[in-house]
Amino acid sequence: MKRALSLTLPWLSLILIGAAVCVLRYGLVESADVAHACDTAKSMACDVRHTVVLGFILAPIFGYQMGIYGWVALAAAALALFRKHPFTAWLSAATGVVALVLYCFAPGAFALLVGCLRLVRVQSMRTTPLDHHRAGGREAHAQP
Repeated sequence: MKRALSLTLPWLSLILIGAAVCVLRYGLVESADVAHACDTAKSMACDVRHTVVLGFILAPIFGYQMGIYGWVALAAAALALFRKHPFTAWLSAATGVVALVLYCFAPGAFALLVGCLRLVRVQSMRTTPLDHHRAGGREAHAQP
């Protein structure tokens, strides 16, 4: 049970992060009601909305126009490629999901792909053949 939880927890957390970022995008950033409320009054929701929008405004770094979410996702993907650790793979996938939902499509998709593939690879390297065939270890075999 503990093994199954440690294998599925990163994937479930990626789903939760994706859902939270979708709520942030569609509930705060693209909501016309929130935009009109921020025009007339100042609130914490308006501050969060403004900070999120500043993150995906295009910034020319190294001659390529991309938001900060895309740059963070690319850095996390590079880290995941060079370090064989489940956390770096998960971080790459998580930043890829955030970048993908918040308008940095190409770097977000790349980081999500690298993170997911690396996470599957790291998780598969930690299993043994007996983990795949638990019942097979107790069978009696006839000798020739």
